[in-house]
Amino acid sequence: MRLLWISLLLSACSAKSASVVPDMGAAIHAIPVAAEPQRGGDSAAGYRALVNNGYVNCGIPYSLYAKVFGANAPAADQLPGRDGHNATLPFGQTAFTTKSGVEVVTANCLGCHAAKLGGTLVVGLGTTTQDFTQDPTSQLAFAATLITDAAEKAEFDRFAAHATTVGPYSTTLTIGVTAADNIAGILFAHRDPLTLAWSPTALLEPPPLYGVPVDVPPWWRMKKKNAMFYDGAGRGDHARIMMTASVLCTDSVAEAQEIDAYFGDVRAYITSLVPPVNATPIDATRAARGKSVFDATCASCHGSYGDGGSYPNLMIPVDEVGTDPVIGNGAAQFADRFVDWFGKSFYGQTARLEPRPAYYAPPLDGIWATAPYLHNGSVPSLAALLDSPSRPRYWRRRATDGLGNDYDPAIGGFAFDALDHGQDAEPDATARRRIYDTTKTAYGNGGHTFGDALSPEDRAAVLEYLKTL
Repeated sequence: MRLLWISLLLSACSAKSASVVPDMGAAIHAIPVAAEPQRGGDSAAGYRALVNNGYVNCGIPYSLYAKVFGANAPAADQLPGRDGHNATLPFGQTAFTTKSGVEVVTANCLGCHAAKLGGTLVVGLGTTTQDFTQDPTSQLAFAATLITDAAEKAEFDRFAAHATTVGPYSTTLTIGVTAADNIAGILFAHRDPLTLAWSPTALLEPPPLYGVPVDVPPWWRMKKKNAMFYDGAGRGDHARIMMTASVLCTDSVAEAQEIDAYFGDVRAYITSLVPPVNATPIDATRAARGKSVFDATCASCHGSYGDGGSYPNLMIPVDEVGTDPVIGNGAAQFADRFVDWFGKSFYGQTARLEPRPAYYAPPLDGIWATAPYLHNGSVPSLAALLDSPSRPRYWRRRATDGLGNDYDPAIGGFAFDALDHGQDAEPDATARRRIYDTTKTAYGNGGHTFGDALSPEDRAAVLEYLKTL
């Protein structure tokens, strides 16, 4: 049942004239993304709110949680600076007391925005091991039978009503990616944009049940990016968009305002994060050569690093970058009806989605730690990203323990096995969920072929340099 709270949290939520940017010898018609004013905040207060506050303001009673899972998570899954029962809960869950006086456990942002790397929890690193391949709501009916207190039952029923609606839209085909955009779409469809009141029946046409896969990006990029999402959506007040994660349970504008009041602090904490340092050995001579190649061929889109570095905030049209087009062409929450909903709602008063048929060329700080690659997580390593013919059509990550001990510095990514068959040819359901099948809709691994123009020696040098960022 823990999977249920994590999967239901995933609802996230203007370009100027094009310029021509040279990259790998080709003309790329990049779209600049302009900076906009952002709220200030107190990063320390933001951390406390992030790990203690009930901004996803419904959940299951703490008494039920403790009965099913126990009161104490392993020490490696706990976080400092947490209050009350939060001190012993896993990092991705939060306990708080509702206005009815019931203590409940709900998901928080770290369910997807924290992960293990080398066995150590890294706040801000996107999850790559969560399993969203199954609708988790089948567990709710049994859970309800374990609750006897009337007030607790009322809180559980409120959560269950929303969860049962969203559950079928939250699934993916493979472990490690999320259907965050699809979840946002179905939640928007069931809320009145003006009052935020929940409707048992959809007020808008729901998104397709097929969840478009999204690789969770690292939070430390947010200090550089002028828009939040892969397709350039997420403009204006970033704090307002971040707090849209509360849309699962926030049933009124007044409740949304209470949460929004401290999300400037949360954003301040997020933008204070820095990537982990790569502790694996680096060939300094090769990395220096790689920096020269990178600066000449990649920096025009992805920025430069070190003293005097800068990031250009550019988007590349879908047909030019060539990566899987589904999100860039307006899938899930980025379909017109949901963009319109957002604009009419409380969230749209200071922010907007405004997607483009293009993909962000992201800043690459800490890129060595953020496998897999591309917006759908379809490429397991930097080596494969830089050499598109080598990308596996079907692959499976070797590690299954979620500790992140499978980083392979030789390839700059996960240790993985290339397979000779996809999901359709795999009879075992458990094994099937672990296969990344790039032939599936929205799971394609094509595009971003710019590295193919480099010599093998230059590709190896660029890979070595990227491990230093």
